[in-house]
Amino acid sequence: MAHYSFTAINSGGVEKKGTLIAASLESASTELKSRGFFPTGISETKNAPAATSTGNPFAFSWPFLRPVKPRELMLFTRQLSTLLRAGMPLLRGLETLAKHERNFVWRENIYALAEHIRSGGTLSDGLAKHPRVFDRLFISMIKAGEAGGLLDAVLDRQARFMEKSLQLHGKVKAAMVYPLLVMTVALVILVGLLVFVVPQFKKIFSDLLKGAPLPPLTQAVLTASDFVKAHYPLVLALLLGVWLSFVFFRKSRRGGQLIDGLMVRLPLFGDLILKSLVARFTRTLGTLLSSGVAILPALLITRDTCGNARVAGALGAVHEQVKAGEPVARSLEHTQVLPPMVTSMIDVGEHTGQLPAMLGKIADLYDDEVDNAVAGLSSLIEPLLILLLAGVVGTIVIALFLPIVRIVQLLT
Repeated sequence: MAHYSFTAINSGGVEKKGTLIAASLESASTELKSRGFFPTGISETKNAPAATSTGNPFAFSWPFLRPVKPRELMLFTRQLSTLLRAGMPLLRGLETLAKHERNFVWRENIYALAEHIRSGGTLSDGLAKHPRVFDRLFISMIKAGEAGGLLDAVLDRQARFMEKSLQLHGKVKAAMVYPLLVMTVALVILVGLLVFVVPQFKKIFSDLLKGAPLPPLTQAVLTASDFVKAHYPLVLALLLGVWLSFVFFRKSRRGGQLIDGLMVRLPLFGDLILKSLVARFTRTLGTLLSSGVAILPALLITRDTCGNARVAGALGAVHEQVKAGEPVARSLEHTQVLPPMVTSMIDVGEHTGQLPAMLGKIADLYDDEVDNAVAGLSSLIEPLLILLLAGVVGTIVIALFLPIVRIVQLLT
């Protein structure tokens, strides 16, 4: 594969310049014509440019953006599976999907895959060149599907897996976002009261009480108001520092294991997080095994994609024990990261030779458990958050009205 710079005219007669990746000069010319361009000049370049007008977006970096959204990738996988099952060749299927894709970045991604197939490569090798879009799980399943001649079935299985994962992620995210939103609103209200409302009452109290002592609660609120108003840059820097410290600590190996271990023990949310982890783990491992991936690499891939450092560490230990000849269920039982019922069901699946099917059943079961946990959590947390918000505002209101009672007593 080489980089070619080109000059071409589109259907509207406008001249375009750019670069693309192709196996040969003839392939580059064919690629331009397939995109509706008439090439007037093509030459090989030694180095890839920083950006292209109609070429491969992987030739330049996207440091802050993910080129493809998970839902776009899921739809692409589903559509490609449907085209292959209808008898369409892989290359034509990729080109068809690229032509109908509205997202420019994703369209160019698909064209890059099509060009790799046209040059004689396999789909899994083409995916492996772009790890920021296609993870190890996706690539391993495609490779297993190619080896077994079941690429369309594996793509369909991968699409269903991604759809379930997106649904699960959406449920957990919805359960987490609402309390965070309410707490953010409560914090904004608190800061607004301390900065704008409380200082007005402080002037009234100093004029009417004439040096009389304030109630302790009122004095505490006034002190907090003075501090926030006078040192708000320090307060913002402190909050930012705490957040950044948490992020960096969470990314460290020890910090990730500690925080992820605490997450599953949180009151209210811990049960939901644990159930979502079980559903993700069992569905990932079951999907890999159903697609023809061997148990040892499947455990490593599941470890790398589980999204929880504590579970990842446990799966690393399970991999070593299974490599030494231990059954999966017994190895998982030693780690004590999964509920006993899960390891018991996995043990039954191993003894009956139906481990992939049993893992799928466990995943479906825990998907339902996540639904129930989200519903129960929503009904429980709403009144708690209302009480929290009322408590924050009510405390400040009471603190401001206590001196008013004393002022009325002095006036009477």
